[in-house]
Amino acid sequence: MHPIIDAHIHLDLYDENIRERIIREAAANKLEAMIAVSMHLESSRQNLALSGRYPGLVIPAFGYHPEQPVPSPAETDDLLAWMRAHADRMAAVGEIGLPYYNRTEAEKRGEAFDLGPYIALLEQLLLVAKELDKPVVLHAVYEDADLACDLLERHGIARAHFHWFKGAQRTVRRMAERGYFVSFTPDLLYEPEIIDLARYYPADLVMAETDGPWPFEGPFAGQDTQPGMVREVAAAWAELKGLPLEQAFGILLDNTRRFYGLTNTVAT
Repeated sequence: MHPIIDAHIHLDLYDENIRERIIREAAANKLEAMIAVSMHLESSRQNLALSGRYPGLVIPAFGYHPEQPVPSPAETDDLLAWMRAHADRMAAVGEIGLPYYNRTEAEKRGEAFDLGPYIALLEQLLLVAKELDKPVVLHAVYEDADLACDLLERHGIARAHFHWFKGAQRTVRRMAERGYFVSFTPDLLYEPEIIDLARYYPADLVMAETDGPWPFEGPFAGQDTQPGMVREVAAAWAELKGLPLEQAFGILLDNTRRFYGLTNTVAT
């Protein structure tokens, strides 16, 4: 089997038994690493602890997921201070971004939604990433991606990973021109929008992820999401790009290592 990296997973959100099975089977599955993104301060603490238990396998990113209420100023200060204190253990700032899904659901219900505090929080987190010289992992889709790109450009942040991205063709072109990375989940096997994106996006700027434990449909319906699904993502991407399977696996692996600064070490 080819070595793989899951470029975006919420490892701390798994049921403990499933998480332990993933880790126990990592070596046999040639799972080289998992980029464990965080939801908030407590999530960041949990991912830091997991990385201490499984060094080299669990690679933590710390941040605040936007699809939840904005933290209070004191909570934000606590998170940012904690991130600075643990910067040497942090591979990236993430998951951060803008609340597209919560905002659009509120608007469908006829409710007002103030995006301003989310933009302000994202800007604070981006500035910390710049201060600490860390890449960022972004949850920013459709028109929110343009806002995120504006902030990245304003602050001169070049190392950005838009996970599970969807957006307009002009936004896709803008992201590719600036060298931002995107990653594909198992829905690459059945979602036409994602398939079209994968055909277009430059091969040297893509990665594969699961966003586990988020469940998938199509051939994955009813299954627990686990990092081994990255293999099927890689195989689907190889077919779309007309690449030999071994070459496709190598490209995705090398891209993820390069973006996150990982060494070539398969889990043992």
